[in-house]
Amino acid sequence: MKKSEKIWMDGEFVNWNEAKVHVLTHALHYGSSVFEGIRCYNTIKGPAVFRLDEHVKRLFDSCKIYRMELNYTEKEIKEAILDTIRENRLKSCYIRPLVFRGYGEMGVNPLNNPLHVMIAVWEWGRYLGEEALEKGIKVKTSSWSRMAPNTYPFLAKAGGNYLNSQLAKIEAVLDGYDEAVMLDTDGYVAEGSGENIFVIKDDVIYTPPTYNAILKGITRDFVIKIARKMGYTVREERIPREMLYIADELFFVGTAAEITPIKEIDHYKIRENKITRKIQDKFFEVINRCDPEYMTKV
Repeated sequence: MKKSEKIWMDGEFVNWNEAKVHVLTHALHYGSSVFEGIRCYNTIKGPAVFRLDEHVKRLFDSCKIYRMELNYTEKEIKEAILDTIRENRLKSCYIRPLVFRGYGEMGVNPLNNPLHVMIAVWEWGRYLGEEALEKGIKVKTSSWSRMAPNTYPFLAKAGGNYLNSQLAKIEAVLDGYDEAVMLDTDGYVAEGSGENIFVIKDDVIYTPPTYNAILKGITRDFVIKIARKMGYTVREERIPREMLYIADELFFVGTAAEITPIKEIDHYKIRENKITRKIQDKFFEVINRCDPEYMTKV
């Protein structure tokens, strides 16, 4: 990770190396944190953040689910994010806002622990490798399932949820793959370890619905909207595992992954990416021209 100069912590900028917490911080022991992953791009109109409003809204929704009552408004957090980018003088970066329960009482009950907010930004390249967007990645179906409904709230982007994702990612990497596809507890396709998935068959685009134990992705929502504007039929419906093997095209989407083609899954070759490429081109076109519907200038 390439260090930046300053991190925003509870309303103040502190030096990168001084952004510390106590070892008995509640979030370290019980996963009691929520966060977002956001990107700032260097566009033709200067640095701009992709779908800032939607990301901050989801952060606050995650806080509400976990009963974290912030002393900041959405507007204040958005401005703090922009200020942090400016403070570090970055043209493009990854942005990580984090809300976490801090040092106070130890035990499963988190309600008496103080809440803290942190915003960090740093230069970051392609999440799945520099060649991933062009050449695609190799994926395996994980032996680990996504959590069942009414166990974890999968609409919250919570730190503890990602223990499940880590297991899938570790397994995939150790087995020689770039990423994993996870199934839900009924055996239907859910998502990647940190990405939503799209399947293309006979020019129709499919993606799992939100009740399939997936995070309601910000980039996923963008792809659905932009693909429909481009004239494609997009269906949100349950996808059986074997549909991945007979797909014409597969791709992952996410803030980190952006629009990444999948070239192989479980040793089945995926030989096309024509529609994926068109969606990918439209995605970066919207970003590079700093479309005000989706971009917030720094």
